[in-house]
Amino acid sequence: MALEFTANYLEDAGSLFRMYRKLAEAAMAQVGDEAFFTVISPESNAIAAIVKHLAGNMRSRWTEFLTSDGEKPWRDRDAEFVIGPADTRAALMEHWQEAWQVLFATLESLTEADLGRAVTIRGERHSVLQAIQRQLTHYAYHSGQIVLLARHLSPPQAWTTLSVPRGRSAEFTRRVLSGEASQR
Repeated sequence: MALEFTANYLEDAGSLFRMYRKLAEAAMAQVGDEAFFTVISPESNAIAAIVKHLAGNMRSRWTEFLTSDGEKPWRDRDAEFVIGPADTRAALMEHWQEAWQVLFATLESLTEADLGRAVTIRGERHSVLQAIQRQLTHYAYHSGQIVLLARHLSPPQAWTTLSVPRGRSAEFTRRVLSGEASQR
């Protein structure tokens, strides 16, 4: 039996967005506030700035997704990388949660028929499918940064791995093949 290109692309995309969100949140849960705001070099971002940036990006891209450019006039992207006094961890995480709600509400409103429609991001034309892929890769990129920073800033003995632990690949594969563990 041949596999279809996708059983349901929108469901698949939603599952991947949830996976990247869960991964980033699991990493952030392992660091305290000091590490959350730590900048490891002058040209790098703290986890806090990445969270602020992703929240701004999600709100801009997913608000009025089908009817307006994904780069909204009200967005100030440069300000997303500046942490100010009002940017507490609680406030940033609240914006993060709200942004994910915007993303999922929009994604759930789309139909498979919408995938070929045209949308724009910064004036550049994309199919809906291309725009979703663009956001998936962007969020995967930043989720990886969050994990790397959290892992780097967490005491080694306090870190709980978010993937297959070193030296345990064979055991994990056995568990997946026997149905005991998920592949993700």
